Amino acid sequence: MNIKNLYYCISLVLSMTMASIPSSVSAQTLDNSHITKDSLEEHDDCYHTTVTMDEVVVSANKSLVNRKDAPVVVNVIGSKLLEQLNAPDLSKTLSFQSGLRVENNCQNCGFPQVRINGLEGPYSQILINSRPVVSALAGVYGLEQIPAAMVERIEVVRGGGSALFGANAVGGTINIITKDPKENTLELSNTLSSLGGKAWEDNMCANASLTSHDNTYGLSLYQTYRNRQQYDHDGDGFSELGKLSTHTFGLNGYYRPSHYTRLSLEYHTTNESRRGGNKFDLEPHLTDITEQTRHIINSGGLTYDIAWHEWAQKISFFSSVQHIDRNSYYGAQQDPNAYGKTKDLTYVGGAIYTGRFAHLLMAPAILTAGVEYQYNTLHDIMTGYNRDLQQEVSITSVYGQGEWNIRRFTLLLGLRLDSHNLIDNPILSPRINMMWKPSDNLQTRLTWSTGFRAPQAYDEDLHVTAVGGEGVLIKLADGLKPEYSNSFSGSADWTFRGGHFLFNILGEAFFTTLSDVFYLQNIGTDEHGNTVQERRNGDGAYVYGLNIEGRATHGSNFTLQTGATVQRSRYKSLTSWSEDPSVAMVRNMPRTPNIYGYFTMNVKPTKPLDITFSGLYTGRMFVPHFGEQDEMVHTPPFLELSAKAAYTFTIGHHLALQLNCGIQNIFNAFQRDLDRGEYRDSGYFYGPTQPRTVYMGIKLKV
Repeated sequence: MNIKNLYYCISLVLSMTMASIPSSVSAQTLDNSHITKDSLEEHDDCYHTTVTMDEVVVSANKSLVNRKDAPVVVNVIGSKLLEQLNAPDLSKTLSFQSGLRVENNCQNCGFPQVRINGLEGPYSQILINSRPVVSALAGVYGLEQIPAAMVERIEVVRGGGSALFGANAVGGTINIITKDPKENTLELSNTLSSLGGKAWEDNMCANASLTSHDNTYGLSLYQTYRNRQQYDHDGDGFSELGKLSTHTFGLNGYYRPSHYTRLSLEYHTTNESRRGGNKFDLEPHLTDITEQTRHIINSGGLTYDIAWHEWAQKISFFSSVQHIDRNSYYGAQQDPNAYGKTKDLTYVGGAIYTGRFAHLLMAPAILTAGVEYQYNTLHDIMTGYNRDLQQEVSITSVYGQGEWNIRRFTLLLGLRLDSHNLIDNPILSPRINMMWKPSDNLQTRLTWSTGFRAPQAYDEDLHVTAVGGEGVLIKLADGLKPEYSNSFSGSADWTFRGGHFLFNILGEAFFTTLSDVFYLQNIGTDEHGNTVQERRNGDGAYVYGLNIEGRATHGSNFTLQTGATVQRSRYKSLTSWSEDPSVAMVRNMPRTPNIYGYFTMNVKPTKPLDITFSGLYTGRMFVPHFGEQDEMVHTPPFLELSAKAAYTFTIGHHLALQLNCGIQNIFNAFQRDLDRGEYRDSGYFYGPTQPRTVYMGIKLKV
């Protein structure tokens, strides 16, 4: 679909309907009796500020609850923060939460992953509207394939979450809540960026929303185009950031047949092409190294809510599906056989019941129970590496939990049972959460939760790294067992006023232990000369540390948020990471700094002017470097500072025009010891994910 045609169609629809349909403040379903329509309208508004003190969240127990009443700590990234950071996708935003850090693990293809409390990407569960439809294949590049234009907010829960969300919720969960239609609006924007003065990026977005005057129906649409040229930082002819072209279209709608029923629909499609390496004007097999993928992703879901007793009781039936068609080339030295093709299908379906009771056993209670079925089938063919893999994963789950509120004390007990076709025995995942509120402004929490990660054949393994001009394949060891985790945390969350300022301070201590932890071991080469690494079980590992967050706000004129994480990530015994026997084994987990943090500050000197300052700090860490002599490199620290200014002109009563500009990574903090040339270790990539970037943009809102 041509973007001009989309703009025309949206404008035409709006022009015909806005005259007869009054603007609606909120189309949010009132599915919790204790949350009023007024509170939901306030919660809708709060996402348009940088710092929020009392958000409404869903990731704590799969039902809407005020954040300070949730028995677990839930952090929220609102859509306004994404805009202030000039973030085109998730990968540029998640680092602005304590305990989270996004890194780029490949110079060629730009493989991003997010670490929660130091645990690498596959330990985190990414959800879309609380559904686990982001498959192992989708998770490889998924952080860059979800545009900011589709996101209403991002909810982050640190620590094991398998009792509620199933497999892979070991380090934590990232729940992407898509934009619901709330009012009649049309928004168009375009941002042009210069990366290090060597490459350009263009990002175009369109959002539209329609709602009826009585909230019976609503529909929101979005479309994005993103094009980025390849970026070569050190001038060796090989890219550090690959060429990227992404087109996404999506919609989110609802229909309410009655006051107690609601049908919701979500759909989005992404067409993405990315390429890294050298000689971009030639076909991949004529280059020295190329890693290239072309994705066509279709994803959608239906949810039907039925409620009674003024929404005190509710049953939701849901079904979600995602299909990926991927063509790829992972090859070096002009290999004509390194093309591949992958098809991936994920389905999730089930039902969930939520009931609120004035008295149950010992106190007022909320009961949640559900059944869920997940299915994933993957077929991967890569001729050059003689690989033809077909894999099916099916998981049948039942879960339940009860939450009791006894004056200022809250107790939550939960249990989930998963039957996984790749694991012999069913897996039990319990959780216990306790919260005590000495006052309305102070919450203390204690949490024990569990998680597991199943030994499926592929997750990031489908990303084949070119090391020394050879393909690297990953296989599973015989008898490989799932990883299990136990997570413990304790926190205090205090909100108070000082003069005209509102403050919030959160301190959270955490400890996570992993058993049968996965690691990679080089075991030689196959008959085609490819390096083979085997995924094995280690003795285990543990991660412990402290997350500290501070927030301050002065009305809408000043907001400040800052956070830091101090942690240690260690294997329980010495672990080998290189096939060279002379290389020392390690106890510290690679790529995990002991200290990292962030800050964002937003100032509005006048109502039309919006100024944002932000920064990321990454401490020293150990990163493996494979070459003639394998070594574990102790990296330097990085401080990445950014700034943005936006000015909004109000034209008439219904039109707003915003002009903005900014600089990301002002002092160009970037890795200085990059591997160079055809035989570089493309996985030896750390630090800030992009160089100094200067940008300017325009946004029109009706």
